[in-house]
Amino acid sequence: MKRSALKGIIILVAVMFILNLWSINCYSQNPIKKLGRGVANVVTGWIEIPKNVYDTTLDENIFMGLTIGLAKGLGMSVIRTGAGIYDTVTFPFPVPQYYEPLLEPEYVLGEEW
Repeated sequence: MKRSALKGIIILVAVMFILNLWSINCYSQNPIKKLGRGVANVVTGWIEIPKNVYDTTLDENIFMGLTIGLAKGLGMSVIRTGAGIYDTVTFPFPVPQYYEPLLEPEYVLGEEW
């Protein structure tokens, strides 16, 4: 292999490496992460019910936890499961922009788990 051809290959690899690093920073979300998030939210959406009962009980009292917390949990479980179905079905497409999550936190128990 000629020296100039080897030099050209090294430059090409270096440019591709730099462009790859740049694209990783620009698009922290990707279709595979969106698919995983969607499947996780479909499977774990029901956890919103005990989570909201528990959180509301801690913030208020047991009566509020068993009434308001239960109602919030039921509503959020439907929303989270629906968002999971949406993410699972539309994972190949960058909708919303750059595969961003529909809900915050992305997962029912947040990022700490």
